[in-house]
Amino acid sequence: MRRTTCAPPLTILRGELEGLAEEPKLGPELRERAASLLDEVVHLSDIVEQLFTLSSLDTGEMQTGWTIFDLAELCQSTVEQMNLLAVDKGIAISCRSSHPVSVRGNRVRLKQLVVNPLDNAIKYTAGRGAIELRVDSVAGSAVLEVEDHGMGILDEALPYIFERFYRVDAARSGESEGAGLGLSIAKAICSARRADVQVRSVLGQGSCFRVTLPLAED
Repeated sequence: MRRTTCAPPLTILRGELEGLAEEPKLGPELRERAASLLDEVVHLSDIVEQLFTLSSLDTGEMQTGWTIFDLAELCQSTVEQMNLLAVDKGIAISCRSSHPVSVRGNRVRLKQLVVNPLDNAIKYTAGRGAIELRVDSVAGSAVLEVEDHGMGILDEALPYIFERFYRVDAARSGESEGAGLGLSIAKAICSARRADVQVRSVLGQGSCFRVTLPLAED
């Protein structure tokens, strides 16, 4: 119900600002201000969408729409889709898996387990860096790892990075306009799916996010 009352006003506001920012009769200063407001509305829309996702997960939406699919194939296709973001920063992304890894679940939500850590890695890896995704099956579980060689995370921040709205520090937060919800969504998906997500990180050397979830039953 909240979605129908919150999303349309933002959509309308975004449309109006897009038209205003392209209005030829508008002076350069006002056009620049309209473009700045448009950026903020897009940012707010993203936050609202993430909050809707968390609300859906909290109410059990994760338990619907389950299928069996290959996690390795999902990771490969996701890397191809997100590669444009990495190319803009001169970052190389690779995806490594030696065989199919079958899992059972909501494909859309499990894709977020790939997208969110990968998006995080792209944001906090400097140009000409590298990110590697690894998918494997270990002891009856599917294992996904997203490793980067970026700025890393402070030791004292590691226990809190999956908390909602948590931002590591002012310097790191300045790299992104995020609201600190991406990793919270990944954690919520894992909690709903009997899965686990962990992180290891060394400041100045990079981070590795590891997701472990059950393999699909035969």
